[in-house]
Amino acid sequence: MQRFDDEIRIKGLKIFAYHGVFESEKRKGQNFLVDITLKLPLKKAGLSDDLKDTVSYAEVCEFALSKFSEKSFDLIEAAADTLARSILLKFSLCDAVSVEVYKPEAPIEAEFENVSVNITREWHEAIISVGSNIGEGPAQITAAKDIFAGFEGIELLMEASLITTKPYGYTDQPDFTNGMWKIRTYLTPFELLERISETEQSLKRERKIHWGPRTIDLDIIYYDDLVMASEELTIPHRDMQNREFVLEPLKEIAPDLRHPVSGLTAEEMLCKLK
Repeated sequence: MQRFDDEIRIKGLKIFAYHGVFESEKRKGQNFLVDITLKLPLKKAGLSDDLKDTVSYAEVCEFALSKFSEKSFDLIEAAADTLARSILLKFSLCDAVSVEVYKPEAPIEAEFENVSVNITREWHEAIISVGSNIGEGPAQITAAKDIFAGFEGIELLMEASLITTKPYGYTDQPDFTNGMWKIRTYLTPFELLERISETEQSLKRERKIHWGPRTIDLDIIYYDDLVMASEELTIPHRDMQNREFVLEPLKEIAPDLRHPVSGLTAEEMLCKLK
């Protein structure tokens, strides 16, 4: 996902709220200072001189004043995280948001200038493959899309045409309906994997046979240009280059996207596979 160095900065926004572990903090409240940094492309606004091409810092301040004080948190970590995620969702032009919350009246039994927490949340682009061969494939995939895209922090950007493919690995089973989604998310890869698991469980996915029949199957193919491997998750998907049912829809929705290790596009991987 393309990143920008342009920023809008809001410094020292004073907000009265009721965050704190102690009961006196929740009852009396106190003043907090909040710094907000928005990362977004500003070239268009610089040329047009038009507010619609940027984000209004006045609107951000008004929103932050309301959101930061509408609920009481024990920790300013939670207050900062909630505000950062909420700003990303509210102001769609922003690619990333940093929120630093200062607590100048913190109950510390020592002389101090300030205490603060700084949290950054940003959008990422991910590619998710989807397949089904139990029940009506297109209907199952639509149901999965409605569940998955309904989670906070996941936005569907594009979906590939559905295709019918022969089973891979374990071949004694019905043909698959396969597709692919490009999404935008502020979730981490492991948080995204949790939402995938919840979606599959909602549609009664069972794992009885490796590569066997399934109501729905979701896999993370790409997450930005991240390269990682763990017991639970490997990105890019370790077997994608051998799967025509992955490469065909990938070629449709992301023809110029290159594998972060091999440097190959989906079409180039398809040519090698065939």
